[in-house]
Amino acid sequence: MRDRKAVLFCGLLILISLPVWSQQTEVSRYTLYTGFDYMISPARNLTERGFDVDFGVTLRRWLALGGDFGALGNDIISGAGTVNGADTVYAPLLIKAEPLGAPPPDTVHVPFRSTTYTFAVGPQFYLRKWERVTLFARPGFGGIHESASLTLPPGIGPLLEELGATPPSPHQKDTELFFGLGGGFDVNFSRRVALRFTSDWVNTHLFSNLLTNRQNYLRVTVGPVFHRGAFR
Repeated sequence: MRDRKAVLFCGLLILISLPVWSQQTEVSRYTLYTGFDYMISPARNLTERGFDVDFGVTLRRWLALGGDFGALGNDIISGAGTVNGADTVYAPLLIKAEPLGAPPPDTVHVPFRSTTYTFAVGPQFYLRKWERVTLFARPGFGGIHESASLTLPPGIGPLLEELGATPPSPHQKDTELFFGLGGGFDVNFSRRVALRFTSDWVNTHLFSNLLTNRQNYLRVTVGPVFHRGAFR
């Protein structure tokens, strides 16, 4: 009796798992994705939240070409960070002026709020071995635009002027190109609708007029994806 129950239980597990592990037979021509976007930049102590939109066209069962647009920051939800003075172009000047009373660069922290827009295009490579889960990887070629509002610590602006330097404008804007890498997976609820999880890495150099180092950005998104049209 116990053996029969074990066989029956294993049989039910196999029947339940078949739709998950069977290979996808239907592939859609178009995909539209929109979801919650969360991005961090450790070098700038920056955290931003917003939304992401992605559109793709299937060229092969394993290949699609798509475009991506993201909007993040305080105008969308929130975006705030701080810049360490040691990572700015003013660091050498402050070091030289330390004997005159200038603060060490690593003790100067400049808070800022920002709004960021990203856009990218590129191929997306799919692995469709399972019906319920679709894996994908993608390189990305695009750009990032950021508007930032700086709040200089009291006394830093006049000090820089005394040292013969022009204090940075409190309102900064910059646009840079980037190459990134990313990927994720879709949990397929039906042929038309899935839930997508993605992560992307980007390295670029925003505000090179102020910041000396390049920055890494890590972005994570989650949201629904909609499939339309049949690929043949």
